[in-house]
Amino acid sequence: MSDRAEMRGPVTRRRRTTISGGGNGAIGVKQANGSKCHEAGEKPPLCPAKAKKDEVDRHASNKGKVDKQTRVSGEQQLANTPRKQRSAVEDINERLSCHVLQESLLSSASGYSNYRGILNWCVVMLVLSNARLFLENIIKYGILVDPIQVVSLFLKDPYSWPAACLIIVSNVFILAALYTERRLAVGTISEMTGLILHIFNLTSLLIFPSATVLTVPSMTPVGGVLSLGVYTVLFLKLYSYQDTNRWCREIRQAKAKRLTRSYSCPSVAQSNGSAVHAHVSYPGNLTHRDMYYFVFAPTLCYQLNFPRSSRIRKRFLMRRLFEMLFFTQLLVGLIQQWMVPTIQNSMKPFQEMDFSRMMERLLKLAVPNHLIWLIFFYWFFHSSMNFVAELLQFGDREFYKDWWNSETVTYFWANWNIPVHKWCLRHFYKPMLRKGINKFCAQTAVFLVSAFFHEYLVSVPLKMFRLWAFMGMMAQVPLAWFVSRFLNGNYGNAAVWISLIIGQPVAVLMYVHDYYVIHYGGTT
Repeated sequence: MSDRAEMRGPVTRRRRTTISGGGNGAIGVKQANGSKCHEAGEKPPLCPAKAKKDEVDRHASNKGKVDKQTRVSGEQQLANTPRKQRSAVEDINERLSCHVLQESLLSSASGYSNYRGILNWCVVMLVLSNARLFLENIIKYGILVDPIQVVSLFLKDPYSWPAACLIIVSNVFILAALYTERRLAVGTISEMTGLILHIFNLTSLLIFPSATVLTVPSMTPVGGVLSLGVYTVLFLKLYSYQDTNRWCREIRQAKAKRLTRSYSCPSVAQSNGSAVHAHVSYPGNLTHRDMYYFVFAPTLCYQLNFPRSSRIRKRFLMRRLFEMLFFTQLLVGLIQQWMVPTIQNSMKPFQEMDFSRMMERLLKLAVPNHLIWLIFFYWFFHSSMNFVAELLQFGDREFYKDWWNSETVTYFWANWNIPVHKWCLRHFYKPMLRKGINKFCAQTAVFLVSAFFHEYLVSVPLKMFRLWAFMGMMAQVPLAWFVSRFLNGNYGNAAVWISLIIGQPVAVLMYVHDYYVIHYGGTT
């Protein structure tokens, strides 16, 4: 009994001292029963009682570990048993049934939308098909690209530059608009006199270049298109210029303290804290610097304070310049190598009025024409306009939107050319609505003006009037109504793409074809 008590006592005390003690447990620990097995500060000898006690401790701890492991393994077995049973049942169910209620991926009800692989396949097929056409063209015609021949498209006589001279003369109309606005600002002339002067200036801006192109024999078609395009842009700019300044005079006359229209934009400060763009108010904007900044800025709508970027990004500028040079060469090469031979081969079916062959030739011309139109869009609206905007630190770079996702014809025309759309909306469409004209008539009038300028830019340089471009633009009105009424979603988008591929580009091709028939039909 005393041995058992003696054995139990140290075990109990050992556990207490082990729990509350440090890392060296038994060294220097004084026994509570006054045992003299060791003294403090000396290394204790191993006495029989201590050895027996340690053996009992190890046995008890090992037994506890075994019991714990046995208990854990038993719980795991109990937990795994129903899990294994469930997995076995599921395995049997999978063997018995392999079908569930679901839609095919290509069905609209499936909700599947990841067609990236099909898109890549379409791109690969497009590249392969055009590569075949390119090889066929090279084998049939050889290399037709001639950079020297491009110069003859702009100049017939190297000593006569009518298109360049015509563009330089446009400064007369710019200065006339500026000085007219200055006289109106100080009240030297009346509003009616200023309106008459602006109408005369804008009318002359369209008549004078067209008369020059039609009468000067050394003017080439490409030079005529370039000069008339510059004058058309100036017409739209100067119309916006006089309209905006007239609004400023009306506000000043009403004694308004601040501008309330969209053209009053806050200026953007330079990032380095210097050379802050000053905020301009009317009539302080009537300067040569302000006028010519607007003339060269990539916009058609005038405002007193344009949004400005903080600095010129040189890398961005060089990338846009490289794109302009590269795509210019690509456009020239595609026109010479692909378009010209196809147009020359299409003369005979048109002369013989073979409608099946005519349709085949038009479709054959539509593909390269559409490809060239897409490249031209990127070259002009992205590369060129961003290049000019970066040079002038022009902040508004929204020159186009996602017209390629257009599901209606009106959405396409409103988003593929944002500068023209803003001008039509600001200076033509909304003023007509404010006068009480309904939306359909206003939209038709916008298409009518657009059709006029398309015909103006094509017929005058080619010196022939066929009205193909005019009729093609006016055909957009019933087409827009039909698509918005009967076609939705992807069907509407497909209709827009079809109209782009075989619509207006075909009309342009018909002009080019008629030009070749008139000038070179007798020699082919």
